[in-house]
Amino acid sequence: MSAADAGRPRAGTRHGTVEGRWGAGGTAVFRGVSYAAPPVGALAFAAPAPPAAWDGVRDAGAFGPTAPKVPYPEPFAALLPDPEIPGEDCLTVNVWTPDPSRGARLPVMVWLHGGAHTRGSSAVPVYDGSAFARDGVVLVSVNFRLGVLGYGLFPDAPANRGLLDQIAALEWVRDNIEAFGGDPARVTVFGESAGAISTGALLAAPRAAGLFARAVLQSGAPEALPREKVRAMVRRMASLLKVPATAAAFRAAGLPALLAAQEAVLRRSSPVLGGPAFGLVTDPATLPGDPLAAAAASDLPLLLGWTAQEHRLWLAPTGASRLLDRLGPLAVTLGRLRSGKDRAAVRALRATVPAAGPADLAGALLTDRLLRDPLRRLAGPGRPGPSHLYEFAWPSGVPGLGACHALELGFVFDTLGAAESAWLAGPDAPQALADEMHAAWVGFALWGDPGWEPWNGSGPPKVFGGPEPEAVRGVAPDGGAVFTP
Repeated sequence: MSAADAGRPRAGTRHGTVEGRWGAGGTAVFRGVSYAAPPVGALAFAAPAPPAAWDGVRDAGAFGPTAPKVPYPEPFAALLPDPEIPGEDCLTVNVWTPDPSRGARLPVMVWLHGGAHTRGSSAVPVYDGSAFARDGVVLVSVNFRLGVLGYGLFPDAPANRGLLDQIAALEWVRDNIEAFGGDPARVTVFGESAGAISTGALLAAPRAAGLFARAVLQSGAPEALPREKVRAMVRRMASLLKVPATAAAFRAAGLPALLAAQEAVLRRSSPVLGGPAFGLVTDPATLPGDPLAAAAASDLPLLLGWTAQEHRLWLAPTGASRLLDRLGPLAVTLGRLRSGKDRAAVRALRATVPAAGPADLAGALLTDRLLRDPLRRLAGPGRPGPSHLYEFAWPSGVPGLGACHALELGFVFDTLGAAESAWLAGPDAPQALADEMHAAWVGFALWGDPGWEPWNGSGPPKVFGGPEPEAVRGVAPDGGAVFTP
C-alpha cells in the first residue's frame, strides 16, 4: 500500500489487524496498539499478560491511554510536557513507518521515555517519530507502567514490572514489526534519563537477550537502587493509605488513593539529594546482577552521552541554584561529599571552569557521579563492543537552563517545530544542530556508526552544539559567564 492509496494504512499483528493514518510525506502512523493486556484488576501488579485477540479491524488513529501517574510539580510542569490520556489500556506502542509492507526490512528504533520512572509517556509531542520515518527508520515508542505500579517492591508481586513491560513490548516488536516494514534483526533501543536507565537494564536482563542489536543511552546510566530504598517508598505510601505494604492491599485501595499517596511521597524524593525513590532493583528473575557491570560486558554497539549542564534542570527552576550560590564553599563541599569526589577533583574542576559559581561546581560534581563517570565506565576501555560518546553543549534560550537535562530531545527527534520543544529550548533553536544530531542517531540505527570514532578510553566526547568542553559548564571562551542562573 502506498500513500497514493485512498484507504488508510493497515497492518496485521498476531492479535488482529490495526488501521492507522497517513502522515506527512506518505508516512504511515499507527498509535495506541496494544502489546499487553490492560494492567487492571488482578493484573495491576502482575507481569504483563498478552492482549486479547480481536476480530475485524481495530482503529489505531490516536494515542492510547497514558500509564497512571501524577503530574510534574511546578515549575517543572512548565518545562516538561506530559499529556494525560485517561483509560485502562495503557500498555501500547506507536509505530511510524515509511513503508508499512512486509519485505521492506527497514531498521527499527524503539523509544523509552524518561520521567524518573514516575512520569512521562509516548504521547509527548517532542517524541513524534515522523522525522525518523522520513529518513528510512521505523520508529516505535512505548508506554509502560510507572511509579508504584511499575516499580514498587512488594512480597506478593514480581519486581521491576516496568522493565517487564518494556521486554514485552520488545517481544511484540520481534513478533510483529515485519508487518509494519521493520526488520526484527535490526532493532535499536534508545532512551533518555529513566528511559536510558531502563535501556541499560535491558542490556543486562537475560529475558531481553536477542531482542535488540544496538542501544543508545541519553543522560542515564545503568543502575539498580538498593531494595530498601524502594521499599521505603512503598512503606511511606502504606502508612498514608493505612494498609499493609502488599500488592493485594494496594490494589484494594483503588487507583485514586494510590496516586494521591504517590504524589505525597514523591514530594520527599530527589534524584540529586538521594533518599527513597522508585526504580529498578536487582532481582533473580529479571535483573540478576549489577546492570552496569553486565552492560559493560555486552558486545552490542552503544551510543552514550550527556548534556554539558545536566544539573541546571534539577536546580535552576526551583531556585536551588541561587541558594547554593549563597552557600558558597559549603555548597561545593556538600556536592563533593555527595559525589564521592576528593578535593583534588574539585581543584581540577575549578581550574577547568574558573568562573563557575558554587551551584555549577556542585552540580557538575553530582553530574559526574550520576552520569558522566558511570557512562565512561560503561564505554570502556575493554568493552567487547564499540562505544561512541557524545556531549550536548548548546545552551537553551530559556534563562538559567543552559545545556540542561533533556534539552537534546527535540534535536534528536528533529521536532523543534513542535511548540512543546520551545518549553525547554526557548525560541530560535538552531535547526542545523537538529539536522546534525538526528542524522547521527539515524546513522547509528542504520550502520552502528553515528559519524565519529568509537571512544578509546581517553579524550573528549563528540560535542554537539557548543564550544570546547571546558567552555560549556557555565563559562564562555573569554572567561565570562555564558548566562547567569
